[in-house]
Amino acid sequence: MCIGFPGKIISIDEDNYAQIDISGTKREVCLDIVDEPVIIGDYVISHAGYAIHKIDEALAKEKLDFLQELIDNEVY
Repeated sequence: MCIGFPGKIISIDEDNYAQIDISGTKREVCLDIVDEPVIIGDYVISHAGYAIHKIDEALAKEKLDFLQELIDNEVY
């Protein structure tokens, strides 16, 4: 099973790579295959080094809260 994580874009470079923040963890992702234009402050689902889908902030926060609940309850 593959899991994509929501992250907030905190920077974008000239090579179309972004730094994202996933609950305090910073990751670099490629924006080449994301389904619509993104800007700093947007949320994306990331997997295997790629941003694959833009999502709205409310949904991103809901998913991050759910993932944190799984971690807190050791359900993994």
